[in-house]
Formats: sequence, C-alpha cells, structure tokens
Amino acid sequence: MLNAYKQSWLSNVRGDLLAGLVVALALIPEAIAFSIIAGVDPKVGLYASFCIAVITAIVGGRPGMISAATGAMALVMVTLVRDHGLEYLLAATLLTGVLQIFAGIFKLGLLMRFVSRSVVTGFVNALAILIFLAQLPEITGDNATPLVFAILAGGLAIIYGLPYITKAVPSPLICIVVLTGIAMYFGFDVRTVGDMGELPDSLPVFLLPNVPLTFETLQIIFPYAATLAVVGLLESMMTATIIDDLTDSTSNKNRECVGQGVANIGAGLIGGMAGCAMIGQSVINVKSGGRGRLSSFTAGSVLLILVVFLGEWVGQIPMAALVAVMIMVAIGTFSWSSVRDLRTNPKSSSIVMISTVAVVVMTHNLALGVLLGVLLSALFFARKVGDILYIGSTLSEDGLHRQYTVIGQVFFTSADQFIGGFDFKEGIDKVTIDLSRAHFWDITAISSLDKVILKFRRDGADVELIGLNEASATLVDRFAVHDKPDAVERLMGH
Repeated sequence: MLNAYKQSWLSNVRGDLLAGLVVALALIPEAIAFSIIAGVDPKVGLYASFCIAVITAIVGGRPGMISAATGAMALVMVTLVRDHGLEYLLAATLLTGVLQIFAGIFKLGLLMRFVSRSVVTGFVNALAILIFLAQLPEITGDNATPLVFAILAGGLAIIYGLPYITKAVPSPLICIVVLTGIAMYFGFDVRTVGDMGELPDSLPVFLLPNVPLTFETLQIIFPYAATLAVVGLLESMMTATIIDDLTDSTSNKNRECVGQGVANIGAGLIGGMAGCAMIGQSVINVKSGGRGRLSSFTAGSVLLILVVFLGEWVGQIPMAALVAVMIMVAIGTFSWSSVRDLRTNPKSSSIVMISTVAVVVMTHNLALGVLLGVLLSALFFARKVGDILYIGSTLSEDGLHRQYTVIGQVFFTSADQFIGGFDFKEGIDKVTIDLSRAHFWDITAISSLDKVILKFRRDGADVELIGLNEASATLVDRFAVHDKPDAVERLMGH
C-alpha cells in the first residue's frame, strides 16, 4: 500500500511539478473559453478546473491524466443555462457526479472493451482537429496581425527547438514565460488571457444550488445530467486509454468513473460546472514529463493560485503563446500513422476511423462520433464472423444417407447462409448433421436449425444431430421447437 502510494505520488516529483505548472497555464484560457461557450461567468469554469483536477488526482484511477472543465461538456450545458440559469446547472453537475459514481460501482468502465482501436484512433484524430480549429479565431480575422504570427512562430520555434539544446525544463513552459516577458517588456498590443474574461479574485466557497427540491426540478436536470455523465465518462475513458498507451501503463477504469463523479460533485458544491478528462492537457502533461498524481494535483492547485493571487500577471500572457502550445498538442495528438496506414489497413477499419472523425468534427459531439464508430465496428465484425461458415457433405454408397459437416459460427448474420448450405430436394432417407466444429450463438441460429431439420423431415428424411457443444445444446434445449408437438405447423406458419 505504501509503495503504491509512493509510486503514484512521489516517483517523479520534479517532472510532475514542472508539467503541472505548464498544464495550469494552458488550463486558464481553456477554462475561460469553455465557460463562455456554456454561457456562464469565467470563474465557473476556472473553479471547476481547479476542483476537478485536484480531486481526480487523489481519487481517480489514471495517474498523470488531467481532468477539468471541457468543451464537450460545455456544449451540453448551453440550453440548460439559457433556459433555467446557473443554479440549475450546478444542480445538474451534482447529479452528474452521482450518476458517474454509480457507473463506477456497477463497473461500467469495462464497456471500454467494446471500443475498437479504430474508434480510439478516430476519436484521437477528431480531437486533434478540434483542438487546432479552436485556435483559429486567435490567429484569423482582426487578430491576424504580423505581430501575432511572429509570436506564434517564435513560440513554435522554442517548443520544437529547445529540446535539442536541453530537456531539463519543459519547452512549453519556457515558451509561455519567455514570450510573456518579451510582450510585457516591449508593450506589444496583442490579445492576452486577460482579454478573454475577468479572472476571479477570491477563493471559492462551498454552497448548495439554490433550486427547489421538487420532482419538477429533477425532470429538468436529469436529461442534461445523464448526457453529461455519458459524455464525461466516454471522453475520460478514451483519454485514459490513450494515456495508458503513451505511458505504457494501465489504469483502473471503474475507479476513474467514481473519481470523475466525486470530482463533479465537488465542482458543483463550489459553484463550478461539470467536467471530465482533457486529452489536450493530458498530452501536454505527459509530453512535459508528468507521470504521477502529483502533476494533476499541481495543475489544479497552481491554477487556483495563479488566477486568484497572480491574476494581474497571468492576464498578460499573450494568447498567441498559448496557441503555439495548443498547436503542438494538436500535432502531437493526431495519429499521423493512421493516414499512412489507410491503404494497408482493412477497409472496414479505415471506414470506422474516418466516420468517427467526420461525425465528431461536424457535430462537435464526441459521444455521437464514438457511438457511430462502435456501431460500425460491431456491424463489420458481425459480418466478418458470419462469413466464416463452411458446410460440406458426403453421400453414402447406397445414396440414401448424407452427412453434413458444419464449421463456423451460426448467428443472426449467418443464419440464411446456414440454411442455404443444405439440399432439401435430394430425396434421401437419412441426414446426419455434424456440429462438432460449429457454435450456435442466438435464437436466430436456433430458428435456422429448426427450419433445416423440419424441412428434411417434411420430405420424409430422418435427421440426426451429432457433436453439439454444451453451450449450443443449452440454447437448443431451451428454444428449439423441432422436437415439440406441432413443430412443423408452428414454424412454417400453417
């Protein structure tokens, strides 16, 4: 127990502290922007980011992953805030946390087993594109000045060039500090973090949402809370899987569900919006050297200190410097190998990946894109497995007995192929069906077996089944009708 504690908190102190500082700076404009998207005051997103990052560091299941207020969650809140106000959002945030805790208790994190690699890749690529697109307003239109592009270019030069000189300090942190110092020294007239909204000047306080405790309130907030819970857990589980890959480690998905729930309850109690894991900031954290829980804890704690006590200095950070950091995240997040492998990967995998990317980018709805990807993966898998079915046969020397050998999986997609493998017009006395190398998965498969047996019997043939495995035999005993009274009439509809 003690060793596990030391490993997750104290095994990488220097790297976690520096990475957490970088993430804290990157969280500020993101949290403000997401608050604006949701239609609430910037402090709602900032308080939420502080609280969620700190709590998930303590009780979450994925060390090194950053959770805070996110754009995906903010998009769900827009209508609730517009129609009912902030207090109902806080109540929905509390209910979101409760639902996520139940999800962890009932081990719904295991559902990640049904998300294919193609869906994860599509999710990652879509998020990289969305992260990049989110930076465009800062470098287009009225903001597209030569000075902004010069700061952006300088930031990218520092980020990608500094590691060739030294890796002692994360290059994104140096980028932000150096460019902020230059901008302040020369008095550059560029958009800064302070221009995005007023930073809070006091610590958060605990409070309960000022809403009536009635069934009507529950009717209002439950649909939003359920959606927030699903979107939050989906993005968190996907991000945890990605960080698992980046760090070559494993995480406890069910514990992460509970951790996200506790964090959202905490956020709701201090006036914050619901949040979840952030792939962009998590990648920044990992690439800056963060590995343990201390990095997330540091990010949340430093964020609060910066905005409350050093808000005047933080407000001077040029947005172009942060854009450079986020562009680095987008480039590092995108799976460039997936584009190269489009020609060599199976077409079904490529279709799943591209469809996931397209839906997420077009709708900005991560849950919808992943749901489509999972559905397509399931359909392609079912079709592929259904095609792996072979039915061969041998005829006895007297021409009166034919033995069929079935090899493969019989279920709803292969049921018609199974029936089509038999010759019902041959006019023989006995049929033996060898099922020792076959497996029947569902009632559609059992129904197809009934049809085969009853069609042979209708034409006067004696049918014998051999080699049925125990699982398939159990389904046959429960659902088959070929040995029950009036089976032919029931099955054939007479």
